[in-house]
Amino acid sequence: MKWMAERVDVRTDIRTMLEGAKSVIMVADLYANRGDTRDIAVGHGRIARYAQGRDYHKIIKKRLHQLCDELASAHPDAAFRAFVDTAPVMERELAARCGIGWQGKHTLTINPTLGSWFLLGGIVTTLELPVPDDQAVSTDHCGTCTRCIDACPTQAITPYRVDANRCISYLSIEHREAIDSAFHEPMGDWIFGCDICQEVCPHNSARMTSSRVEPYPAYESSVHSFDLLEVLGWSENDRREAFTGSSMKRAKLGMMKRNAVIAAGHDLKHHASPALRDRLTSLAADESETDMVRQAARDALGLDRCESSASGEQTRQQTTRHHTPHDRTAEE
Repeated sequence: MKWMAERVDVRTDIRTMLEGAKSVIMVADLYANRGDTRDIAVGHGRIARYAQGRDYHKIIKKRLHQLCDELASAHPDAAFRAFVDTAPVMERELAARCGIGWQGKHTLTINPTLGSWFLLGGIVTTLELPVPDDQAVSTDHCGTCTRCIDACPTQAITPYRVDANRCISYLSIEHREAIDSAFHEPMGDWIFGCDICQEVCPHNSARMTSSRVEPYPAYESSVHSFDLLEVLGWSENDRREAFTGSSMKRAKLGMMKRNAVIAAGHDLKHHASPALRDRLTSLAADESETDMVRQAARDALGLDRCESSASGEQTRQQTTRHHTPHDRTAEE
């Protein structure tokens, strides 16, 4: 994620996004309810909740542009610029300063009323807006809780910091090369993103008081998992069709197949699936596939381990035979 280090001036000073900027308006867009969990079928790969509906980048930006137009009509002498997470802006820090919520130990923004199942966006403007008397930087309510840290399968989380090199969301969405086999089993059935740290957070518990705020309809789930066999057989056109109108299009075909192979390997450890095993065997030997897909298939099937074990056994037998006096006499 080298792009994170780019344009540090903008990340640290949002005024560089808009000349004469004086104020920032931050918004939170709810995409799931507290306690909203769903099981998936055997042989399927799981996707993160935020990606289950329509592309949030387009949804939030469209709504923010409408708000900018209304504000511009009311304040024609002021300038307004909307941003979502594609712009180099530190949204979570701004959200905390605007009172939306605090940055939890898993680094995501938590609101005491909404939990953390929401997306952030904002508007920077040259209009000088008064700060409400009751607005204050959000107070951290994580306390001594370490559930997100304890639940992370890859141990990517330390308090208020996430190691992207170990995070399932990063590995499945941003990492474009082979994934270290040490992370394959911990990744489980996730093939796009991960929600584990949010699922275990007490502030997202269904027992928490309802806020009466409902998720925006556009984020209603249209797909919450993919059949692994189907993904493993996708063409580029299949991927594009499956991701139409979705934020998942960021993941390329090879990445999705790699992720599906890893999930299939996890599935095979818990359920007998001759079809999945046959498909992985085919992929492991398919020269038309990318190296990372073939290697992931070999890792899922344990082929390299088996070959290494067999080679070691053969070497041991040859060494033993060479150093046995009886064998040497027999050969003479």
